[in-house]
Amino acid sequence: MRVHEIIAGFARRRMAVIVGIGLAVLVAIAAFAVLALILFRHHSDDEHYMPAASGAITDGEPVYLFGIHPLHNPQLLFEVYHPLIDYVNARLHGGKLELEASRNYAAYEEKLLKERRFHFALPNPYQSVLATKVGYRVFGQMGDNDLFRGIILVRADSGIKDVPDLKGKVVSYPAPTALAATMMPQYYLHTHGLDVRTDIKNIYVGSQESSIMSVYLGTSAAGATWPVPWNLFEAAHPDIAKLLVVRWTTDTLPNNGLLVRDDVPKAVADQVIELLLTLRNSDEGRRIMARIGVPRFEPANDATYQPVRDFLARYQETIGQVPGQ
Repeated sequence: MRVHEIIAGFARRRMAVIVGIGLAVLVAIAAFAVLALILFRHHSDDEHYMPAASGAITDGEPVYLFGIHPLHNPQLLFEVYHPLIDYVNARLHGGKLELEASRNYAAYEEKLLKERRFHFALPNPYQSVLATKVGYRVFGQMGDNDLFRGIILVRADSGIKDVPDLKGKVVSYPAPTALAATMMPQYYLHTHGLDVRTDIKNIYVGSQESSIMSVYLGTSAAGATWPVPWNLFEAAHPDIAKLLVVRWTTDTLPNNGLLVRDDVPKAVADQVIELLLTLRNSDEGRRIMARIGVPRFEPANDATYQPVRDFLARYQETIGQVPGQ
């Protein structure tokens, strides 16, 4: 073989190696970009991020703020709930609703409990109990209480089978005052073989999606959330979700509340209440509920949340001070 043929063959092999490496790098970059997009979407708690109101506000009509607790990051929350606000605004006389998201649980609770900023609110059950002490009235709740339970995720390949396997490891949650996704899972772990105060490291990552992603990325050995955001995450990111398993589930409590502030005009309050509680009676309303992830809104009152008060008492007796109190 001539020298120039040897050199040419070497050059071709070298070029093939370079091309192969280049393709691998491009694939890695693409994968990183996809992961970064998911992380950006699910870590959108930036304090400067505030989406615009979902419905147009007619000049001269009063605006009533509807504050929904951070079931999702602000961007996803608007995507899920803006059809509901549009539905109500198309039928409401004497005012318009404006949806407001909050960057995290602490910001939401500041607005709800200290500023009384929201005219209508959809807090979690713990926040609902607290809000009744500052002039809010419970008129409804998310339907199907079987959905309101904590779930604890681990990676399918983690080898974690029993609660004591978490000893010495990190567990992620959205926020200290998340009931289904924090307090109920902590109570479950504490009553099934762990002291959650000393046996594990608890981290609060800001949103439901962030708690799920923390497990996927290996930042935490286990992560807590609840069925509604987990079901939405499974549908949106099946390739990631299939690598995770729901290892434990908690008991249930009454689902998230629907509340109205005590100074909202009765004529407006009555219309909004009627529209929300009858939403499931139309095809459009059922599509909106399916997007939210629950089958219906249903009537409720202050007594509906007595089981929540009972749980908080057990939590305090067993684990210690209830967060936020």
